[in-house]
Amino acid sequence: MNTPVNNKLVCFGEILWDILPTGAKPGGAPMNVAYHLNKLGMVPVMITRIGLDDWGKRLLQLMQDQEISTDYFQLDANLPTGTVIATIGEHHEVSYDIVKPVAWDNIHWDDRFEALLHDARFFVYGSLATRSSTSRNTLYRLLEIAPFKVLDINLRPPHYNRRVIERLLQQADFLKLNLAELELITGWFSKYPSAADRIKLIQDRFHIPSVVVTRGSEGAMFNFNGHLYQHPGFKVEVADTVGSGDAFFAGLLSQYANGAKPDEMLITASALGALVASYSGPCPDYQLEEINQLIYQQALSN
Repeated sequence: MNTPVNNKLVCFGEILWDILPTGAKPGGAPMNVAYHLNKLGMVPVMITRIGLDDWGKRLLQLMQDQEISTDYFQLDANLPTGTVIATIGEHHEVSYDIVKPVAWDNIHWDDRFEALLHDARFFVYGSLATRSSTSRNTLYRLLEIAPFKVLDINLRPPHYNRRVIERLLQQADFLKLNLAELELITGWFSKYPSAADRIKLIQDRFHIPSVVVTRGSEGAMFNFNGHLYQHPGFKVEVADTVGSGDAFFAGLLSQYANGAKPDEMLITASALGALVASYSGPCPDYQLEEINQLIYQQALSN
């Protein structure tokens, strides 16, 4: 794998604790993506906000232990660090009770952001942080100056609305969403029966060259510059699926940054997503060799 010329990127949004049946795990889609990108050799920087509480102190320490920059972690004296109560169903589906308001709802503009984004290759953002006006307006300002913009849709009712989602889509150069989110958003405009047609609708309507759709145990679809690629996924014994989509996306972005071919990008991303699903929690301590082992095992079985 070649080292990219610029492997620095910025992730904006929520950092929190997922309160799972097995205990509390650090989480939030932007943080999960940053964690996996860091393991894959990228240099992520997070823009987020935490409370002056034990939860926040633990997150700071965890990021520092992983050597992920906390220079743009804002501290909130009034709001607590984010928490989410996660419930896992019998088929590994996860439902979330996302506590509000919390510190990451209150991310303020910082003039240092301009220099930070100037030096970054990608800007990764999601939809959940737009549920509050303060963080939403900060994100809008960032999108005006951001480089290559990567949107990781995260539709959690009731924390989104159509007007804001459409605005975020209009800014995106690269989009990731799951099948349910694809069906919901394209349902606003059409009733196309196939996922491939729905992806093309999104691309055409919002002028997004690259769209990837995760389909859980059924794998993923990736339309890259008008060409559709698919992968059936990897079979693993699932511990939980919390954060597996974020791991998938980190794998895809790292491969994209390194100039991999679209089918190769999808293979590595799918393997990492499956590997994380075999662990408990969104940010397990895995070895990169485990990704290659999954790919090798599937190649042998085919």
